[in-house]
Amino acid sequence: MPPVKKPRTREPLWHEWDRKAQKHGLRRTVYDVNGDKYTGEWQDNLKHGKGIQIWKTTGAVYSGDWKLGKRDGYGSYSIRDPVTKQYKKVYTGWWENDQKCGYGLMIYPNGERYEGEWSAGLRSGWGRMYYLNGSIYEGQWLLDKANGQGMLRLPNENRYEGSWKNGKKHGPGAYFYLDKGQLLEGIWASDIPKCGIVSDFGKDEAPAPAQYPIPKV
Repeated sequence: MPPVKKPRTREPLWHEWDRKAQKHGLRRTVYDVNGDKYTGEWQDNLKHGKGIQIWKTTGAVYSGDWKLGKRDGYGSYSIRDPVTKQYKKVYTGWWENDQKCGYGLMIYPNGERYEGEWSAGLRSGWGRMYYLNGSIYEGQWLLDKANGQGMLRLPNENRYEGSWKNGKKHGPGAYFYLDKGQLLEGIWASDIPKCGIVSDFGKDEAPAPAQYPIPKV
């Protein structure tokens, strides 16, 4: 008996269309319904690899690494200046789970900048903050505030070195009044010195030394 040929089952067309619709690998620009657009690599229909995202409403641009649909790895985030219409970088550094995490540089709208460590989108770890008035803080951070050991240097070169808590001087520390040639070593609580010892420090080089000498005990 001749062999009986079974009819070939043809795969439904929608299976093929669905495969073609799935985004995987390197693709050209893909537009969202809200006008956002992404150009780069995909995996299993998610942004994954290198890519550039442009948000329509804000005009902001992210260029860098992606992982399963979220910013993850190294990348930069830029916004458009409302006056010059030119793009300027706001953050350059590491990301994790769509948030700043690791080492990065942040430039704020008023010109202040922070370079250091981040966690879950907040300044945490070691970092250096340059303030608009010329002051510089360098030290430890926690939940976006100075916390731990750090040094604050003022524009007149006076500085505080010691403990911080919730963004304020708190605990043992030393305040160098270099303009007066004096040093205060003591204990602070919420930015207020509670007790300490004042001594002369570089008084001969001070631009405005204290008028009266400290009496010896």
